[in-house]
Amino acid sequence: MIKNIINELRISIIATVSLAILLCGIYPSVVWLVAQGIFPDKANGSLVSVKGQVVGSSLLGQQFAAPGYFHPRPSTAGAGYDAANSGGSNLGPTSQKLIDTVKGRISAYRAENNLAPGVLIPADAVTASASGLDPDISVKNAVLQAGRVAKSRGLTEGTVRNMIAARTEGRDLWIFGEPRINVLMLNLDLDSKK
Repeated sequence: MIKNIINELRISIIATVSLAILLCGIYPSVVWLVAQGIFPDKANGSLVSVKGQVVGSSLLGQQFAAPGYFHPRPSTAGAGYDAANSGGSNLGPTSQKLIDTVKGRISAYRAENNLAPGVLIPADAVTASASGLDPDISVKNAVLQAGRVAKSRGLTEGTVRNMIAARTEGRDLWIFGEPRINVLMLNLDLDSKK
C-alpha cells in the first residue's frame, strides 16, 4: 500500500515537473521565437516610430484633443486611453447616465465640428468602445471632422478628404466589420504634410 502511494506520488511529481517545463518554458519560448522570426513588428506591439522616437501603437487609441487633429472615439479607460485600466463603462442602453453622457457628447461634437442640428452623428463619435482603446474611427466620423481639421491646418477640405481616403482600411476578409481609419496613422500623415 505504501509502495503504491510512493509510486503514485513519484509519477505525479514527474508529470507536474515535465508539464511545467513543457508548458511554462519550452512552449512559450517556441511561440516567442516564431513570432519574432515571422512578424516581429506585430509581436512587439505594432509600435509606430517617427524619426526614431516611438509615438504610439497602431493597436491602441490615444488622445488627440487639438483642433488640427482627428479625434478618436471617447474613452472610459481609466483617465482616458489608459491601457493599464482598459475597459468600458458597462452602462446599458436604458441607463440614464449613458443617455445623458451621449447627449452631451453629441452637443460637443456638433459644436466642435460646426455641424448643423440635422446632421446625423455616427455612433463611434459619441460612444466608447468596450476596451476604451479603439484605435480606429468610422469613415463617416472622419469625414465630419475633415472641415475642422482642414481649417485648423490651413489645408483644403479636399486635401484632407483625400488623406482620409488613402488611410481607409476595408473590411477584414472583405466581409467582417466596417471600413475604418486608424486615427494615429492619419494624424501622423497630417503632421508630415507641414
